[in-house]
Amino acid sequence: MSHIHLIGIGGAGLSAIATVLLQEGHTVSGSDAQPSASTERLTQLGATVFMGHRPDNLKPDLAAVVISSAIPPDNPELIAAKELGLPIFKRDAWLGKMMDGYDGIAIAGTHGKTTTTSLVAYLLQQAGHEPTYIIGGFVPQLGSNAAASKNLRSPNLKVGTPFVIEADEYDHTFLGLKPVVAVVTIVEWDHPDIFPSFAECRQAFVDFVQLVPPTGLVIGCGDAPGVLEVIKHAKAKVITYGLQAYNDWQAVELCPNPWGYDFKVKTPYSLLPTSYSLLIPGLHNVTNALAALVVANHRGIELAQAAEIMCRFQGVERRFQLKGEFNHMTIIDDYAHHPTEIKATLAAARVRFPNRQIWVLFQPHTYSRTHALLPDFATAFNDADHVIITDIFGSRETDTGLVHSRDIVRLMTHPDVLYLDTLHRAAVFLATRLRPGDVLLTLGAGDVYWAGEWVLDHLPTVKVWE
Repeated sequence: MSHIHLIGIGGAGLSAIATVLLQEGHTVSGSDAQPSASTERLTQLGATVFMGHRPDNLKPDLAAVVISSAIPPDNPELIAAKELGLPIFKRDAWLGKMMDGYDGIAIAGTHGKTTTTSLVAYLLQQAGHEPTYIIGGFVPQLGSNAAASKNLRSPNLKVGTPFVIEADEYDHTFLGLKPVVAVVTIVEWDHPDIFPSFAECRQAFVDFVQLVPPTGLVIGCGDAPGVLEVIKHAKAKVITYGLQAYNDWQAVELCPNPWGYDFKVKTPYSLLPTSYSLLIPGLHNVTNALAALVVANHRGIELAQAAEIMCRFQGVERRFQLKGEFNHMTIIDDYAHHPTEIKATLAAARVRFPNRQIWVLFQPHTYSRTHALLPDFATAFNDADHVIITDIFGSRETDTGLVHSRDIVRLMTHPDVLYLDTLHRAAVFLATRLRPGDVLLTLGAGDVYWAGEWVLDHLPTVKVWE
C-alpha cells in the first residue's frame, strides 16, 4: 500500500478518489483551500488534510501526487512535486489506474449521469454485487459518494468486481477511464470553456464509447439525437433505451405516483410483467432508471429483484432534494444549471405540485456557459410562476464582462421575472413573498442552496401574512 497525496482533496472528484484509496488501505493526504463537509468526512476516515497549499505538505515517502482539473500550473504543491521528481497524475489518468483489473461500468452524459450512476451503484450493492463506486454527488442511502468493494478482502481481489464510475466529460476526464460497459444518457453542448463547439463536445463522447472493447457493451438513450449520433461509432454491442417505441428497452404504461412515476418495461422479446415504481420525480428519471435496469440485467440481476430495490431509492443530494417544509410551503434544491436540466426539473415540479405556485431562484453557473447558452436560458423557465435570477457563480472563471445575469432577464418573456444581485437579497425577498402552498426551487451548481436554507430558517420569524 502506498502514500498518495491529492491536491484539491475536498472537491467532488478527488474526495471520492480519496475515499476509495483509504478503504483500499492506502495512506492518504491532501490539501484544499478551505474546510468542507468532504474534508471533514475524509479526516474521519483517516486522511491527513491540510488547509492551504504549501510545499511542506508533501512528504518524501509519496508514491504519487494526484491533481484535479482546477489546479493551476503555479500551485506551490504542484511545483514542489515536480522539483522532487514525484509521479504526478491528473484525475483522468489516476482513475484509469484505479480501474485496472475491475469490470468498469462508466456512466456518461451531459445530464443525468450522477443519478444514473447512483442508481447503478445502489442496485448492485443492494443485490450483493459489492461494487467499487465513484459518484459526483453524495448519496444518503449509500452514506458516501464513493466506496471500495468489500470483495478486495478476498483472494480474487478485483476479478469480476464492478467498478461503477460517473464519467465526467469536463476536461476530457472520461477518456482516461477503462470501461467494459458504458452508458450515455444525453449528449448536448456544455462546458464551452473546454468544447468551443457542439461538434467538439460530440467527438469527445465518440472517443469515450470507442474505449469499450468489442466484447463489452454500450448502452445509450435512443430518445436523444446526440446519443444516437455518438453510439453508432461504438465497437461494442449497443443497446438503446428510452420512452420511444424504437428503443430496445422502452418504458411503457407510465403513470404518475405521489413521488415519481410507475412504469413497465418492454424489451425486443416481450413486455416484462414486473412493475417499477420510482421515488424520484420526472420523466428524465424514468429514462435514468431504464439505463440502470439494463446494466443490472447485464450483471445478471433478476429484474424482479431490481424492481424491489429501485422502489427504495431516494435520490442524490442536490437532485430535487427536499430541504424542508413550513406552514405548507415547500423548499426544494436542485443542481440544474443547464437549460435542459432546468426544463426537466421544472416539468417534474409541475407534475409533483400541479396546483401550487412555483417560485424559482436561479444562480447561473460560469460566465462561459451563460454566454454560450443565453437564448436557451431565456426560455427555460416557462413552467415556473415566479422567477428570480441572481448573479453568476463564476466558479473557476473570471468575469470578462461579456455577459451578465441581467442579459437573461432582458431576453425572457416570462410574466414575472426579477433580477436580484445577491443570494441574501433574494432570500430576504422570498421570505417575505412566499405564501402557504407555495413551492420554492433553488437551482444552480454553485452555492444557491444556501438561500433556500436561509429562507427555511427565517420563515417562522418573518411576518408575511397580514
